Amino acid sequence: MSDAQERAWDDLAPAYLIQVPRGIAGTSVAAGSHIDPGQVWGRSAPLVVEIGSGQGHAIVHAAASRPDTDFLAVEVFKAGLARTMKDAAAADVHNLRLVEANAPEVLEHLLPAGSVSELWVFFPDPWHKAKHNKRRLIAPAFTGIAAAALAPGGVLRLATDWEDYALQMREVMDAAGAFERDFAGEWAPRFDGRVMTAFERKGIAKGRDIRDLVYRLV
Repeated sequence: MSDAQERAWDDLAPAYLIQVPRGIAGTSVAAGSHIDPGQVWGRSAPLVVEIGSGQGHAIVHAAASRPDTDFLAVEVFKAGLARTMKDAAAADVHNLRLVEANAPEVLEHLLPAGSVSELWVFFPDPWHKAKHNKRRLIAPAFTGIAAAALAPGGVLRLATDWEDYALQMREVMDAAGAFERDFAGEWAPRFDGRVMTAFERKGIAKGRDIRDLVYRLV
């Protein structure tokens, strides 16, 4: 991390970062490590979780725009989390928390079942080489994990700029019995709650279409 990111981490982690017991890996979450969202955020409010929050541009903007909602950024890259905390503090955002951990383990072990109102997965790593496709997050095993974390009627929002991944996402989610489409037509309209980031602009500049999907827990 840069010196500024190191300072942000040291100064702001006590206010923003959720400390979790680890399993074997450095970004793992030990089984049975459930938090109480009411204690963490100090209130009872809808909870939105973003998986792969990167440098936090989308979730900081969302948290600032929706003070009546609680937000959790899940990311494994420390530098991105440091930038997120720095921007959140600059925007005087207090309804956001961060966790440095693998997303499936956060959903399985850290968050209580049925506690998430919305789950966001925006521009996950496409693992675009065919031999790496099996590493993609949106796969049949993930649908059960997501369904257990979401509250009844909860929403899963997806976006990607890789066509073949978008097709895979749609195929996987359409086959998941716990979910139903929450859009008409071939693709969902762009989620207006997602701020346009440099990452998304880069995909558009390269001529890649942005595809959104929205599914609701049945």
